[in-house]
Amino acid sequence: MRPAAVSGRLTRVALRCLIVDDSEVFLVSASRRLCAQGLDVVARTSSGAEALQLARQLQPDVALVDVRLGSENGVELAQRLVATAQTTQVILVSSHSKDELGELVADSPTVGFLPKPALCAEAIAELLVTAPRGTPRRRARDDGRRQSSEGEAS
Repeated sequence: MRPAAVSGRLTRVALRCLIVDDSEVFLVSASRRLCAQGLDVVARTSSGAEALQLARQLQPDVALVDVRLGSENGVELAQRLVATAQTTQVILVSSHSKDELGELVADSPTVGFLPKPALCAEAIAELLVTAPRGTPRRRARDDGRRQSSEGEAS
């Protein structure tokens, strides 16, 4: 997080974000939604190799990585991002619930998991605030309280 990224009751969130998902519809809708909520979406991609390159080059505060990334494994990509982009916190996202993904999410070195319907700037900030930088702590927001009418393909 950048200095003063989160203040008070999470009224202002100024995080630099990379989104990695195999659905172009989701990439566009999530970017639009998160930008409207105050995040700086610095890049979005559907490729694991490009995600690694962008994370090293742009050093975002957070990378949102789809668990099921088309022909690639999003959990494996998350592991590589944690190892190579050490200033970037990684959050796994999916249209599936954490319960459906089981051990894949539980065993990952990420700071947490968000189901796509709950994806919002505040939920991201909450996960990052509770996870000290450089110390992955797995938490999940699986309540689906925040529903999006935008595309939520996995």
